[in-house]
Amino acid sequence: MDKLRVTGNGALHGEVTASGAKNAALPILAAALLIDEPLVIDNLPELWDVGTSKRLLRQMGVTVRDCGRNVAEVDASTISTCVAPYELVKTMRASILVLGPLVARRGQAQVSLPGGCAIGARPVNLHLMGLRALGAEITLENGFIKARAERLKGARIVFETVTVTGTENLLMAATLADGETIIENAAREPEVVDLARCLTAMGARIQGAGTSTVVIEGVPRLHGATHAVIGDRIEAGTFLVAGAMTRGRVRVKVDPNLLDTVLVKLEEAGARVATGSDWAEVDMQGRQPQAVHVHTMPHPGFPTDMQAQFMALDTVSEGVGTIRETIFENRFMHAQELMRLGARIHVAGNMAVVTGAQRLIGAPVMATDLRASAALVLAGLAADGETLVDRVYHLDRGYERIEEKLAGLGALITRVRDERAAQ
Repeated sequence: MDKLRVTGNGALHGEVTASGAKNAALPILAAALLIDEPLVIDNLPELWDVGTSKRLLRQMGVTVRDCGRNVAEVDASTISTCVAPYELVKTMRASILVLGPLVARRGQAQVSLPGGCAIGARPVNLHLMGLRALGAEITLENGFIKARAERLKGARIVFETVTVTGTENLLMAATLADGETIIENAAREPEVVDLARCLTAMGARIQGAGTSTVVIEGVPRLHGATHAVIGDRIEAGTFLVAGAMTRGRVRVKVDPNLLDTVLVKLEEAGARVATGSDWAEVDMQGRQPQAVHVHTMPHPGFPTDMQAQFMALDTVSEGVGTIRETIFENRFMHAQELMRLGARIHVAGNMAVVTGAQRLIGAPVMATDLRASAALVLAGLAADGETLVDRVYHLDRGYERIEEKLAGLGALITRVRDERAAQ
């Protein structure tokens, strides 16, 4: 089992390029199931979750051809089964995204229920409610969602709470439905907009993506297309926070419009923030950050996927910061590990109060989920001595070659193997 050895080495400086967004790539891979022609996906990040999606598609008989670094061609004309088994779905909850496309294009789907999630409940009931509204017959049998429909029918769907994957699943399903579908209280994340762009390139008729009301006019068929995945705003934000925590200057090549709330908080932390057409930069000018208050919200609010990184930032800031998590009920597991590095954090329910310090002290820590992993790496960069981060397979789910990118900014970070696991 891989670990990351991180040694505090002062301020980070330099430029790094954000990879393609994991949370856009996964639904776009699933969208290939809507057509019998190739979908060419560019800027596809090399991540564990992307690999899992590819394995799932291949197991269903879909042809997935890697066409050089970060490019894949997906051809679902060879599909042989509409079953998504538990063995793959349990490792990545986003596998549920094949459900809508399969029912819409193939008339049937059998997808394993995803199971539990370390950071909290992510129920699929809204996905099923929406598909039933579109006319699908759905049963739950032996741990599988079984869905059938000759052709889906347009409908008005109102989500009681905002759901990103639910919006994406029903958006894809509605592209081939008969008539107009209106999705109310839709997720507004940039990754949803990127999926809509891809579907539009495939011939879909979609209006309102990026707003709370999305209107889809169903078409009889979609066609092949080429699409480049947007940059990963969470990866970009993570590198910018790394620059701020180490009192350095870091520029990330990414669309800065994806980072609005993150950049506002970094300015509050005392960073000089600059942006260009395709980059964002923070410069601490050697100063200690100021503590900031964070309240996670659905987009366009502050992203829950940046909460752990900003908790890490507050641990080395001047003053007291508060972190309120409103999206997931169990997303403070990194707090205990940060305390092993000397962080002063008090957690009460969905609120954490962080009292900053000049430096942390390196220690062995264990990652509990994807973004917690990133927070621990960031903390190690701002700590005296060595921090050994265990269970970094979580990190590999959402960060492409993170140790190489951080090393390029001046970090002392290496990947090591667990000797006991290698024996």
